[in-house]
Amino acid sequence: MTQKNITQKEFLVQFNKFPLGFIHFIINPFSVPLSCFFSDFFDILYFWSMFKENRSLLIIALIAVVNALGYGIVIPILYSYSRQYGLSDFQNGLLFATFSICQFISTPIIGRMSDKYGRKPLLLASIGGTAVSFLLMAFAPSALFLFIARALDGITAGNIPVATAVISDTTKPEDRAKGFGIIGASFGFGFVFGPAISALTVGISTATPFLIAAGVSIVAVFLTAIFLPETNKHMGEVRHGKLFDFAKLWHMLFDPQIGITFLVSLFYFFAFACAIIYGFQPFAIKVIGITSQQNAILFTLFGAVGLISQIFVVHRFSKYFGVKKSFSISILATAVAFLIMFVSRSIPVFVLGSIILGIANGNVQTLIPTILSAETDPKSQGSVMGLNASYQSIGFIVGPIVGGVLASIAVPLPLLAGAVLIAFCFWLSFRMLRPNLAKESAF
Repeated sequence: MTQKNITQKEFLVQFNKFPLGFIHFIINPFSVPLSCFFSDFFDILYFWSMFKENRSLLIIALIAVVNALGYGIVIPILYSYSRQYGLSDFQNGLLFATFSICQFISTPIIGRMSDKYGRKPLLLASIGGTAVSFLLMAFAPSALFLFIARALDGITAGNIPVATAVISDTTKPEDRAKGFGIIGASFGFGFVFGPAISALTVGISTATPFLIAAGVSIVAVFLTAIFLPETNKHMGEVRHGKLFDFAKLWHMLFDPQIGITFLVSLFYFFAFACAIIYGFQPFAIKVIGITSQQNAILFTLFGAVGLISQIFVVHRFSKYFGVKKSFSISILATAVAFLIMFVSRSIPVFVLGSIILGIANGNVQTLIPTILSAETDPKSQGSVMGLNASYQSIGFIVGPIVGGVLASIAVPLPLLAGAVLIAFCFWLSFRMLRPNLAKESAF
């Protein structure tokens, strides 16, 4: 019996009968009208008019691209590169976490210094430190210098918060969301082409990708020095408050309005860092048996799928199915992707899991700030997003360390642990965006 295609209206009626609609989508995805997802491929062109009106925005976008290029070049080969220095899985987990630890400490300091001394000098110092760290990686005489390089990169990794401050300085309030979206799109572009560059050059020598990453960072330094004007019109007007408020981080997890969403964000990025930022590479190399070059190609695929998802899928998906339901489905798909990768022992199955993960992760990472914004009153938006960034940083600190410990026991365990943590997030997702709670200021 052949299945006929259903109309968009019929599909939405079925999908709202969750989980029946979701099952229909999985069994027969081609019956879903494309208009549910892709109604207008020209949405991204609105960026062009903003670039024409605001040159600083274009420079910031270029900085974000080269920043992500550098990161995308390095991460896919960092595990195999560090193994040449004799690091164990646990030590590798510490190496991956070193960057996040230093970034967590330095970011608020760099942000406050940019308020006091200006955006441009802090951007120059930050991007310059990243370039030096890549050169240290390329010419490291011992494993100790790998840790020093990752620490230096983390300490000077505050350029994106400063870049967002430049956008706030130079755009009208009603245009800032679009400006921040440009940074996200620029990062997506860098995370697609960074691993591709790594895949093409790692065969020359293992140090070559790090030299290229240093080169693109140096390009960003010159772009900033030559073309970016100082945008901070209120230098020296610094609010004196706590740089680190760990008590607030703890108490906000129990906030009745946004605590659940913060908890989901913390555990999701913990799971992602454990299973993907760290666990992906030892599993792919030791269990699947791929080379460093193939691993970089997989990261390119993951980045490309994620970018397509963020630009074309997530908006339509959440618009038609609702933010909360879209988020729950994406979380569930992430857990399924981790499990597929965990049981895979061949490249095609592993790639299938990676593609599902790329789509689902693109949705999740976009919808978390969307949900937080809906749960918070307008006066608390900035503070809440800053807190969420802190929870994500903690996840990226703890995740690789736990992943390294688990991988030293059995290489596939980080993926299984990630699936379990994401399943917990799926359960929590039904308690987010509760309509019976009044929206109040978080502070």
